[in-house]
Amino acid sequence: MTHAKFLDKMLAPSLEDIEALAGQAFAEIPGHLRDKVKDVVVRVAEFADEATLDQMGLDDPFTLTGIYRGVPLTDKSVTMPTAEPDMIFLYRRPILDEWCETGVALGDLIREVLIHEIGHHFGFSDEAMDELDGE
Repeated sequence: MTHAKFLDKMLAPSLEDIEALAGQAFAEIPGHLRDKVKDVVVRVAEFADEATLDQMGLDDPFTLTGIYRGVPLTDKSVTMPTAEPDMIFLYRRPILDEWCETGVALGDLIREVLIHEIGHHFGFSDEAMDELDGE
């Protein structure tokens, strides 16, 4: 699936298109890292729900492209099992807005958001990832 597919037909990528691009991005993660996130569920939704936006202190739903929900690997314990699976949510409409604003290839943008959220699964803060990104 290419960026041109959407431009040629003037179609906005669907939830299923975003899911497929996220699946491609996930498949490109090196195997030794992918093994550590294989149980993380990836979901695509139009926007974050109100509770998530409130929790993040956000008024504008277009500002959140993705979120990790779960217990980072650095905090996991066999004595404290979690009730819910670890999940990464990708938000279609904010991703599409960023895609239009930046001109970054859609697959690259989705990979960037997915990798960022996987970083949270590994226990990295936003600040730590910004530092790594700047290096």
